[in-house]
Amino acid sequence: MDLSRFPEIDASLNAASACLLIAGYVFIRQRALKAHVMCMVMALITSSAFLACYLYYHFHHGSTPFQGQGPIRAVYFTILLSHTILAVVIVPFVFLSVYRGVTGQFHKHIRVSKKTFPLWLYVSVTGVVIYWMLYRM
Repeated sequence: MDLSRFPEIDASLNAASACLLIAGYVFIRQRALKAHVMCMVMALITSSAFLACYLYYHFHHGSTPFQGQGPIRAVYFTILLSHTILAVVIVPFVFLSVYRGVTGQFHKHIRVSKKTFPLWLYVSVTGVVIYWMLYRM
C-alpha cells in the first residue's frame, strides 16, 4: 500500500471529526437528539479510523522530522506537545461520555461532555494544523 497518502487521509479524518463534533454540539443545543447522537457516533468512528491509520502509517513509515527553522519550530513543537498529551488524556473521557450518554445518565453525560468536547475538538483541529505544518509548509 502506498504510504504517501496516509498523512493526508489522517488530516482529512481529523477535519471530519472536528466538523462532526461541532455539528453534534449545534444539534444538541437545538435539542435535535437523534442528529446529535448520529454526529457523535460518526465523530467517534472517524477519530478511531484516524488512530488506526495513524498507527499503521507510523509503524510502517516511522516519524517525519519537522523541517521548519526559527521561531516556527517552537510553535510547532508546542502545538505537537499539547496535541499529543491531550490525545492520550482525552480517550477515557470520550468513552466515559459515550457510556453515560448510552446508559441514560444524562446529567453525568453533560457534566463530562462539557470538558470532553473542547478537548476532543482541540485535538482534532490541532491534528490538521500539525499535518499542515509538517507536510505543507
